[in-house]
Amino acid sequence: MAKRKMTVKIAVVGVLLIALAGLLRHEMSRRDKEGIREYSVQTVWDKGTHAAFTDLVGFKGKYYITFREGYSHIFDEAGNAEGRIRVLESKNGNNWESVLDAGLEGIDCRDPKISVTPDGRLMVLFGGSLYVNKELQGQQGYVMFSDDGRTFTKPEKITLSPDPANEMNWLWRVTWNGDTGYGISYGFGPAGRTLILYSTKDGVNYTEVKSFDIGGFANEATLRFQPDGRMLMMLRRDGDDRMGYWGYSDAPYTDWTLKPMPLQVGGPDFTVLEDGTILAGTRSYAIGSHCKTIIIKGNTDGDFQEVFTLPSDGDTSYPGLLVVGDKLWVSYYSTAGTPGKAVIRLAKLPLDALR
Repeated sequence: MAKRKMTVKIAVVGVLLIALAGLLRHEMSRRDKEGIREYSVQTVWDKGTHAAFTDLVGFKGKYYITFREGYSHIFDEAGNAEGRIRVLESKNGNNWESVLDAGLEGIDCRDPKISVTPDGRLMVLFGGSLYVNKELQGQQGYVMFSDDGRTFTKPEKITLSPDPANEMNWLWRVTWNGDTGYGISYGFGPAGRTLILYSTKDGVNYTEVKSFDIGGFANEATLRFQPDGRMLMMLRRDGDDRMGYWGYSDAPYTDWTLKPMPLQVGGPDFTVLEDGTILAGTRSYAIGSHCKTIIIKGNTDGDFQEVFTLPSDGDTSYPGLLVVGDKLWVSYYSTAGTPGKAVIRLAKLPLDALR
C-alpha cells in the first residue's frame, strides 16, 4: 500500500531547480501568490531492504513500477548477490500492490525494464549476474511476460545473434517502435568492450543491427523514437571524461550522429513530448558524496540543462518516466533518510513547470 506522501506548492519562476532532501520524513507546504504549481513525492515501497533500479509503465488502464530488491546494492552479509525482481501495480498511482516477486537461485537479478509489446503483453527485461567470491563470472539477459499484469511467465533467457565475442553482455533496455523492439547491449571480456544495437520481434530473440565504437566504457543506453521514426539515444560512459553521449539515426539505424553530452549520466531514461521537448531523468554527480536524481530537458541536438532536483541522496537514480495527463511521473530510488537501504519513490511533476 502507499506510504508517506509529500505535497509541496512551488512557484514557477525562471529555471525550476529545487532541492528537498530535508522533506523526506514529513509533510510540508508552501504557497506563493502567483504561478502556483503542485508536485508530490510518495514513497511506494519501504520494506527495510535495498530497493533500486526502477522502471515505470502504463498498461490496460493501470500503472506498474518494477525494481530490484535485495540486501544491498549488490551483496548480502555472506557476500552473495541475491537480488530479486519485484513489480507493483496501481489503479490510480496512489495505492500500490505487489504483483510479482521473482528470482533465480544463485543469480543476481537486477535492473528490470518494463515495456508493452506490440501484441499487448507486459514484458520485464532484466540482467542476471553470476558472482563467485564477489567476482563477476557471467551475465545473461532474461525476460518475463504477462497478459494481465498479474500472472507472469517464468524468466526466460534471451538470445543475441550472431553470438557476441564476449560472454558477458547486458541488453539494458528495449524500446518498441511499431512491431519491432530495439535495445543496446554492452559487453566486456577477453575480446574487449562492445556496444551493439539489436532488434527483436518477440522480445526473446535479438539480431544485431549496428556495432558502435565509442570509448570510455559506454554502457547503459535508453532509446526512444520521434514520430517520424528517428531513433534517439542517451548513453552512459564510465571511463575517460565520463560524459554521457547523445545520438540519433534514421531507419535502418546504421548511420548515427553522436556527440558528447554536457554532463555525466547514470541510469538514464528520457521521453519525447508532443512539442519535441525531451525530458530525461538521471543521476547528478555534481557533489560526489551526495548524488541526486535530477530531471534535465533538452532537444534533439543534444542541448540539455538541469531543471529539477528530486528529493534524493546517496545511492539514487535509475528513474522510470511516464507522462500521465499534464504531469510527468518519475519512479526512482534513494537512500536519503535510510542509510544503506534504498526505498522506491514516485514523483508527479507538472509538465508546464518543467518546460
